[in-house]
Amino acid sequence: MTTPHQADLRVRFYELDAYGHVNHAIYVHYFETARIELLDSIGFGLDRLADDDTQLVVIALASRFLRAARLGDQLTIETAQLQTSRVRSTWAQRILRGDETVVTQHVQFATTNSAGKPRRMPPKLTEALAQYQADADWLGADAPVAL
Repeated sequence: MTTPHQADLRVRFYELDAYGHVNHAIYVHYFETARIELLDSIGFGLDRLADDDTQLVVIALASRFLRAARLGDQLTIETAQLQTSRVRSTWAQRILRGDETVVTQHVQFATTNSAGKPRRMPPKLTEALAQYQADADWLGADAPVAL
């Protein structure tokens, strides 16, 4: 892999919990936003996937929370693909604040049509994602429990 896909965002006040840090559920939104930005960047935005009758449906995810993000923090979300089969794909993601890893995630998708029936991932999508392929241990010691 050359470099993972990167997306940046700043923590907003309404994403905080009673303790003043980003609520754990918000990180799922951050990770999803970064995945959608990756798909857009390679020409497979949600509109194109819909036109191809293709959905990437999350079937499992695991997160590991290492540090708290707080109001105003500038975060970078890195996304890489770990493995792909005909129908399933596993990606790894991490959220960084500068050089510090805040949260990591593994997410597994099934490729379906709009009726929810499994289908093969379109070859052109598989090909476009190859530039973000990473080793299974890309997240190292910060990786969440394996899916």
